[in-house]
Amino acid sequence: MTRSNGVYIVRKPSIITGVLILFLATALILSGCSSNVAGSEAKDATGKNVDNVKIRIADTSTNPTFRVAIAKGFFESRGIDAESITFGSPAEGVNALFIKQVDIAYGADFPVLNALAKGEYSVIASAGQATDEAAAAWKLYAKEDIQSGADLKGKKVSFIRGTFIPYLWDEYLKDQGLALSEVTQIGQGAFDEAYIALKQGDLDAAWVIGSALTDKFDALEGVHQLTEMSRTPIRLGMGLVSSNEFIQANPEKISEFLAALDEASTYAQAHPEEVADLMYQETKQPKDATLKDLPINPWEVGFTQAAYDSLAGQKQYMVDTGIIEQDFDLDTKLNLTSLQQALPEKVTYSK
Repeated sequence: MTRSNGVYIVRKPSIITGVLILFLATALILSGCSSNVAGSEAKDATGKNVDNVKIRIADTSTNPTFRVAIAKGFFESRGIDAESITFGSPAEGVNALFIKQVDIAYGADFPVLNALAKGEYSVIASAGQATDEAAAAWKLYAKEDIQSGADLKGKKVSFIRGTFIPYLWDEYLKDQGLALSEVTQIGQGAFDEAYIALKQGDLDAAWVIGSALTDKFDALEGVHQLTEMSRTPIRLGMGLVSSNEFIQANPEKISEFLAALDEASTYAQAHPEEVADLMYQETKQPKDATLKDLPINPWEVGFTQAAYDSLAGQKQYMVDTGIIEQDFDLDTKLNLTSLQQALPEKVTYSK
């Protein structure tokens, strides 16, 4: 810029200078955009990797496996953004699949089969537990005047809606010389309801699982422990189930999910005190209850012939009694591809 006769004269920059300025400005803009894009691919506003796959899990307040996998980072390290959603029972969690509130649920054979019968759902793994020791954890509580199964005739008994408990009642009562029709079944949503009903005299007997609950029932006045499930023919299988849509969209992540569960189960058995602290912190479950239950109900992620037989036997009962209206081929409801990829040595069942 020069001055001539009091007038400022602006000289245009050379063409080369203009080109250089334009080049530098463009480079700075592109550099900034590139930096922003890279940042958005790596992290979201919460600092989580946005490449992680979100998996919503149906859980219960007494199950430590999913919570351990979340707390110890076993899911996160495998690219899974896991959310545990707590329900009153595993059956409620399985039902949540139907309205897409969750992506994966777990439960005993009965609610799992109920899901398989309703549509496009498949078993992705079992979690073990079909053992005598696990069966012994199920306790039957009854009023003091009921001293044998035969005394239940005409009485009011509890079952948790959507669970296998009617099947358990049926088999137990047969051994006692009674038919299921000779008792009145009262459906409830959770074990706490059964506790209150038994305490108030609205029930005569109830099956219960879990040390935190059995401790409460043991303390009920006028109530005693009559028997346990290990003295019946019933052995309880447990499965993990998801929609076919979710399985087909995320086969690799389901493999990672199952591997993380296997790692969490092993960790839980090796660190019971830490798990007891975690469960108390997250669900207020007494620490001694967790310490009692952990060795009895270890999760064993896989799929065995015993797991298949348990599902098949329960399905036959549900078909025979009309609970499942339309029979189906169980083998077509098993999707074990992701499990075989994650834990090939744990899949010992073959069609």
